[in-house]
Amino acid sequence: MTDYPKPGRYSDAEWEARVSLAACYRMVAKLGLDDLIYNHISLRVPGTKDQFLINPYGHLFGEITASSLVKIDTSGEVIEETPHSVNKAAFVIHAAVHKSREDAHCVLHTHSDASTAVSGQPEGLLPLTQFAMRFYNRQAFHEYEGVAIDEAEQQRIIAHFGDNPVMLMRNHGILTVGRTPGEAFMLLYYFERAAKIQLQMQAACASGIALVLPEPEVCEKAARQFWEMQGDILIPGEREWPALMRDLDRADAGYRA
Repeated sequence: MTDYPKPGRYSDAEWEARVSLAACYRMVAKLGLDDLIYNHISLRVPGTKDQFLINPYGHLFGEITASSLVKIDTSGEVIEETPHSVNKAAFVIHAAVHKSREDAHCVLHTHSDASTAVSGQPEGLLPLTQFAMRFYNRQAFHEYEGVAIDEAEQQRIIAHFGDNPVMLMRNHGILTVGRTPGEAFMLLYYFERAAKIQLQMQAACASGIALVLPEPEVCEKAARQFWEMQGDILIPGEREWPALMRDLDRADAGYRA
């Protein structure tokens, strides 16, 4: 792996955060969950409450590097010298969540296909698979209000999200939050997998095959097992994320630049 030294202007903690966030962008792109130059993943700068890292506007997720990430404040204003610009309007969503939730160090928003597809279904993700059980009674919904550039929408986003780990933005996409980019990414990954399987099952129903839904108490038991980290279950990303970063490094460690 090519050695990419840390620039002197960044602390060790900030550089580690930048590398992890850049890896998150690359992994979303690798799995085809991105949307060209659109969507965002933002991360609070370690040791601050009002400074965030976000992608430079106009760059594909697969182009993002640790040093190309832009540092902004809660209004989306750039607060360090950079040749890049940001999509300030798009930070309306992210700023609302960051400011309202202490646990939302990383906020991830995509228009990934399967999650967006189930966002238009009345009950969103159904408890049809073990992948889906993690989100049983733990998915929020926000009704579509048009392109999210109206700051008045922020309070409704906050109210609808509550303390859930995932929110479906109806007819739009998905939001996940995490203490780390790895956690936010793994929640997207598991939700997207579950949504894809749901759509496949529903397609089979067109031929007369009925869906089997476990009893509510079983679904809730499974959800608690995930969120209470029973058995050998860990925080999402704690075990998977280092392995995914190693996979990125083998393919192209350029995100560390």
